[in-house]
Amino acid sequence: MKGSDDKGKFILTNREREVFELLVQDKTTREIAKELYISEKTVRNHISNVMQKLNVKGRSQAVVELIRLGELKI
Repeated sequence: MKGSDDKGKFILTNREREVFELLVQDKTTREIAKELYISEKTVRNHISNVMQKLNVKGRSQAVVELIRLGELKI
């Protein structure tokens, strides 16, 4: 059906992607917050939102799933 093609649609917002790209570099919540000029709470919210979108429990599961989906490169 036309218009229902999901190809090219990214799951992550730009900010969520930035957070997870830093997360896979083994950065802490505090380091990510500092680097992106946002609060630690905001970093945690982004991570939570992504985990909810992917229906996973935990950051590492989210990372694995994002890599599997081609959303994240390591």
